[in-house]
Amino acid sequence: MSFSSRFLFSSLLVLSLIYSHGNALSSNYYENSCPLVEDIVTQVVTEASKKDKTVPAALLRMHFHDCFIRGCDASVLLNSKGKNTAEKDGPPNVSLHAFYVIDNAKKAVEAVCPETVSCADILAFAARDAVVISGGPFWDVPKGRKDGRTSKASETRQLPAPTFNISQLQQSFSQRGLSLEDLVALSGGHTLGFSHCSSFSNRIHNFDATNDVDPTLHPSLASTLKGICPLKNRAKNAGTAMDTSSTTFDNSYYKLILQNKSLFSSDQALLSIPKTKTLVSDFASSKEAFFKAFANSMIKMSSINGGQEVRKDCKVVN
Repeated sequence: MSFSSRFLFSSLLVLSLIYSHGNALSSNYYENSCPLVEDIVTQVVTEASKKDKTVPAALLRMHFHDCFIRGCDASVLLNSKGKNTAEKDGPPNVSLHAFYVIDNAKKAVEAVCPETVSCADILAFAARDAVVISGGPFWDVPKGRKDGRTSKASETRQLPAPTFNISQLQQSFSQRGLSLEDLVALSGGHTLGFSHCSSFSNRIHNFDATNDVDPTLHPSLASTLKGICPLKNRAKNAGTAMDTSSTTFDNSYYKLILQNKSLFSSDQALLSIPKTKTLVSDFASSKEAFFKAFANSMIKMSSINGGQEVRKDCKVVN
């Protein structure tokens, strides 16, 4: 093989490696093209969070639900059109809200740097800001994601469900290149927000052939949840806070798991194998250890990308 042939081959190999992992991201991607982008997004997210305390949890969940389907490509932001039902109208996503915050941030960014910053990057910044505003860690978000052009409600079945056991969770995360440590750290996002009854009713009604209630669920919590979520005549949006400090990003989620007071089967499942149980204990005893692991895992998760364009409007493709 001649030198030029070898050079061409190695160049193609490098290109194929880059594209097989999506677009390469960098911390200084907007340094020249839109240096104020993160300040603009932070301002919008901060204002919205002051008016509505549920905004941070909503933005964090939105980013997670985006990244787990087709990578972090803002496909969760697209509206349904014609015969296509988009991700945001899929069953796990109908309770997502605060899309207006991303739209407002996009408008503000477009006014300063038109057609430069992707909606996927704006959502990644907003999720980080949501955590910081709630008392959690800061991390430098890798930048340069592109927005996807495809969004299908049917694909939201790929999201990890609150009813998953540890092997189902492990499979879901490993398919996306995420480890058991990433699983336990990212589950800590459940320290923020609210859950509807449908996500945990499997643990308090008809649990299995011998138990009405999940025997691993603390009896006092089971009793409280049954009161909030009766089998019949339940209030339309009934549910409960994810943990005892549901607007503060802290490590109380892990302390509750160790007390058998977590809401979801998928939370309780973290105690079912030694590796994840040890991590739960570590994060329960050290907020610093949790914050560090969470920031690292968010960087890892948010680097899964695969879009094609920079949308002018986050709700529709160009």
